[in-house]
Amino acid sequence: MKCHEVDYSIIGNDLQVVEVELDPRETVIAEAGAMNWMDDKISFEAKMGDGSNPGEGMFGKLLGAGKRALTGESLFMTHFTNVGDGKRRVAFGAPYPGKIVPLDMAACGGEILCQKDAFLCAAYGTSVGIAFNKRLGAGFFGGEGFILERLRGDGMAFLHAGGTVVKKELNNELVKIDTGCIVAFTPGIEYSIERVGLKSMFFGGEGLFLATLRGTGTIYLQSLPFSRLADRIIQHAPSAGGQRKGEGSVLGIVGDLLGGD
Repeated sequence: MKCHEVDYSIIGNDLQVVEVELDPRETVIAEAGAMNWMDDKISFEAKMGDGSNPGEGMFGKLLGAGKRALTGESLFMTHFTNVGDGKRRVAFGAPYPGKIVPLDMAACGGEILCQKDAFLCAAYGTSVGIAFNKRLGAGFFGGEGFILERLRGDGMAFLHAGGTVVKKELNNELVKIDTGCIVAFTPGIEYSIERVGLKSMFFGGEGLFLATLRGTGTIYLQSLPFSRLADRIIQHAPSAGGQRKGEGSVLGIVGDLLGGD
């Protein structure tokens, strides 16, 4: 199925929004809850599936929804359609600080693999499925990466990444990466997990395993995985007894006193 041809603009720096422009009867699909604002005459509907295969029937839709449930995503996707006469816009926001990565799927060879929480929205006709990593080590030890999302199509798709995004081109090369820092890669890249040395395991502070990407293709990396951000927030949040932990605890106590706590 040929994807709808949508125009777009990305707004902001660290908390970005992608504003998609739809011609009459054009549609964009998005994860549930990603929409920020939309013009009048845009109709939206939650549907089971991405709509890339209109003839798949109810069983196919249920199977696709079950696969999405494995990734922790909603069973439904929201379809936004311009039902008016002129151009209309709908905007989708990133869920945490980072960048939105626009991908021309035709330029990516029609397919890309991404982390299960990286997909934000895409032109109607894009197939959003899942791909299991063939190496069990990635599933048991890699954290992220065992279940990946597979995007297929020839239109625009938009991913979200935490922090700064780095695009790398590999030419029969190998690179080792923290498992959470991988955003997406093209099918020509082989993904596996390697254990670090015992000394680094106990004293390095970098985790027990690293992801290894090798081959020829394109990879997208993020400097701040959400899991790392969440760990830092939890680490420095007040404990159950009301005591602050970590950096800035003295200033935090002074602030509480000045605030009347």
